[in-house]
Amino acid sequence: MQLEVNIEDNFWSGKDGESMTYGGRGEKAIASETWESWFQQWLQQLDPYLPPAKGYELSLRLTDDREIQAFNAQYRQLDQATDVLSFAALETSLVMPAEHLSLHPCYLGDIIISVETAFRQAKQAGHNLTTELAWLTSHGLLHLLGWDHPDDRSLTRMLDQQKALLQTVNLQIGSGYVWESEEKMN
Repeated sequence: MQLEVNIEDNFWSGKDGESMTYGGRGEKAIASETWESWFQQWLQQLDPYLPPAKGYELSLRLTDDREIQAFNAQYRQLDQATDVLSFAALETSLVMPAEHLSLHPCYLGDIIISVETAFRQAKQAGHNLTTELAWLTSHGLLHLLGWDHPDDRSLTRMLDQQKALLQTVNLQIGSGYVWESEEKMN
């Protein structure tokens, strides 16, 4: 499967070799190669949910609370920071002809994550930043593919799929982890 991932790291850029500390642990940026490997494995696992295409493209932007708050206010009219935003390219009413998809990669969309919020959530959940970023990214990827969680049943299905995606890349989310949306739904 051909895959192109555009990673815009607006959080760690300019902080070469720097780590951020919480709970006595230093956390460093995830390498581009690791992100690409994760997306490759995840898309292979999610193949039944993918539109048939020559390949796939997506964008991942790592940022801070201030920038994600601006995006959240602009696109969702919620003037507050959040952990992850997804902008699915496949949600448009423009349908790509099959011939086009057989010749060109299918653009899935954009995922934006606040690393600052991810730090806080990782600390609260008792796992490392890498796990939290993978969890949030897998959630965003599922949204790009049309998954949603308007009710408890679909949320449970989506969270189970996220756990499976993390296991694919040898990460685990704790059984006591409570997703922000779960708290709001209960």
